[in-house]
Amino acid sequence: MSYLVEDDPAKRRFEILVDDALAGFTAYRPRGEVLVFTHTEVDERYRGMGVGEALVRGTLDQLRERGDRLVPRCPFVAAFIRRHPEYADLVVAES
Repeated sequence: MSYLVEDDPAKRRFEILVDDALAGFTAYRPRGEVLVFTHTEVDERYRGMGVGEALVRGTLDQLRERGDRLVPRCPFVAAFIRRHPEYADLVVAES
């Protein structure tokens, strides 16, 4: 199984493709220099296969590479960051 995580700015979401098929996404709203992540969804055919984790990890790695920061309002993204504190530096506290 091959994964590809891509940003789709027109749809305001990062998408994960599994063997070239859309398997899930994590949606965001831009707020100045920060992206507010609001919702993550994985197609039921891909649940329990680590696709959600791969999506969030790929998203956070791209944000780090671009120098972006985020607010994790999505419970799935927030839980991932709690389990992987190496990404905590990307989080901006809400004001």
